[in-house]
Amino acid sequence: MPTELYDESARAHKQTWWPTRKEAARYLRLGESTLAKLFVSGDGPPAIKVGRSARYLNADLDAWMTRRRRS
Repeated sequence: MPTELYDESARAHKQTWWPTRKEAARYLRLGESTLAKLFVSGDGPPAIKVGRSARYLNADLDAWMTRRRRS
């Protein structure tokens, strides 16, 4: 699935995908370095390491954003 389709297709169809840190940052509209710092501090969304890269489950990204929502 091309990167530019992640926002539309994954959110619309609730498909499971494991984006890279760069893709996850784009999805969350954060800087890649910000997401990396959140990963190191433990304040970011859950991730797994695959070799040298971090991968995020799209449902975890959505849940993390929901938890950060202020009323």
